[in-house]
Amino acid sequence: MIAEDSNYMSKEKFDELTAELDHLKTVRRREIAEQLEYARSLGDLSENAEYEEARNLQAATEDRIRSIEETLSRARIIEHTKGSTVSLGSFVTIQKQGDKEEHTYEIVGSAEANMQERKISHLSPLGSALMEKKKGDTFTFETPKGAQKYKIVNIK
Repeated sequence: MIAEDSNYMSKEKFDELTAELDHLKTVRRREIAEQLEYARSLGDLSENAEYEEARNLQAATEDRIRSIEETLSRARIIEHTKGSTVSLGSFVTIQKQGDKEEHTYEIVGSAEANMQERKISHLSPLGSALMEKKKGDTFTFETPKGAQKYKIVNIK
């Protein structure tokens, strides 16, 4: 069963965030510390634009570190098992009723959703309508243009 407070993601996305976190904690923090040290050496901090900019950069970096740590603490790696039903990690080919054109989407956690890459969240209207369906099933989901009916052509 899918837990609502979990943050589902692929192993690749987990590794990408882990690498970014490591970079921010080591390289980026050191770069900002050097900028702050240089800005302090310029004298009066009350009117020091370089110091203010470095402090803002430091705050933004620390916010990003906290955000990534929170995301990773709730991360659940998607381990897709090839099956006959749609689940996280599935590649689903669908066809709108009355159309010849088929569309394939990957079902992913919300952190990875990206329509340009045809990755849809399992929590999106289409993604949630697809979950647990089988090849050949028809389903309906709500869009801004009203209810749309589709058929599942294939699941990988």
